[in-house]
Amino acid sequence: MPTPSLDSLPIRRLTLRDLTACADLSEDRGWPREEHKWGLLLAAGRGHGVDSPDGGLAAACVVTEYGPREQPSLAAIGMVLVAERHSRQGLGRRLMHHVVEEAGPTPLTLHATPLGRPLYEELGFKVTGQAEMVRGHFVPSGRPDVLTRTATADDLPAILRLDEEVFGTDRTHIVTRLPAFADQLRVAEEDGRIIGYAAAWPNMNTHVVGPLIARDTATAQALIASLAAHTNRPLRTDIDVRHRELLDWVKERGLAPVAFNAVMTHGITELPGDWSRRFAPVTVAAA
Repeated sequence: MPTPSLDSLPIRRLTLRDLTACADLSEDRGWPREEHKWGLLLAAGRGHGVDSPDGGLAAACVVTEYGPREQPSLAAIGMVLVAERHSRQGLGRRLMHHVVEEAGPTPLTLHATPLGRPLYEELGFKVTGQAEMVRGHFVPSGRPDVLTRTATADDLPAILRLDEEVFGTDRTHIVTRLPAFADQLRVAEEDGRIIGYAAAWPNMNTHVVGPLIARDTATAQALIASLAAHTNRPLRTDIDVRHRELLDWVKERGLAPVAFNAVMTHGITELPGDWSRRFAPVTVAAA
């Protein structure tokens, strides 16, 4: 039988049953397998994929929606991958066209690598910001001025309120998964009021710090230091470059620059919420 053309291969919905195939696709492109992250994205978001005629996935991506289920106020696109043997044949473009069309009027956002940026610009995405990935073993210095502690179940309503206020839309379906997804979930407190929170979740041999939401830079510093104090792994995080003071601070304490990603949007000129208190995403794959 002749091998079907890539143009004729259907785009289907991915589920948690596709977790191994998604991890295999990551590995095929030289990325870490990241099964733990794929599990969160496939559970909280909506995966799209194309099956390869010779087995496995030819392409995949995940869309995570925020706000009302009936009419989301924002959707984040991530993990856009095409198998090496099917690359440069238009499959990524077709998958992205499908996602953009399905989103309709919902504003979109994504973090783009330099390699992927031209395709996204072709589809109408505009660069509206930048994030810098840093990684390394955190070296503590001094005692933070802000009180932090482990989050409890009783903190969840306050965390959700703060998160929606800062992020600009409801993402309960992500935040409520953090206690099970992350190895640490900590809050910063002042006079009994939560003024920031952060998680550290396992990704290969690192702990990724995200989300990181804080009243100010000092609060963000205290949260990072408290997370670092409870792990022996290197930390990794993606910090909005407008938070230059925090980036300089983590670099002084052992985290080295790794890469820059362009923050891009479609249908809006800037992300909702309060960027001054939004320091790092859960993952760049879900904004």
